[in-house]
Amino acid sequence: MPLKLEIVTPEARIYSDEVDTVVLPGYEGEMGVLPAHSNLVTTLLPGELRITKGGKTIELAVGEGLVEVTGNVTRVLTDVAVDAEKIDEKAAEEAIARAQKALSELKPGEHQEEVAAAMAAIQRATAHLNIKRKRRTV
Repeated sequence: MPLKLEIVTPEARIYSDEVDTVVLPGYEGEMGVLPAHSNLVTTLLPGELRITKGGKTIELAVGEGLVEVTGNVTRVLTDVAVDAEKIDEKAAEEAIARAQKALSELKPGEHQEEVAAAMAAIQRATAHLNIKRKRRTV
């Protein structure tokens, strides 16, 4: 029995199809989901999401979000999901530089929300760069 995968961002449904497996980035590291996986809800971290279907692998850069697995359905709700081929390496590098500059201008112990936002931006952009550079060397 195949695994139904849905990936949704605030803007659109990015992916909806039956797949063989999906590998997600989480707090404990990478998590693989196969058909008939145990039910669970977990946190998605910025990183690489890999979908395998019919021997082919699709790689997406994803941001923060939630993953819900129920029976043979996996739903990924994330703030961003981008195909590796559509990642703009220069834009990702610029995003990291802007976030690092913002962090350096904050005083320690203050502005915790701004620190968290800047750190999240760095994680997302770094994930995008890693995926883009990995694809270039393959």
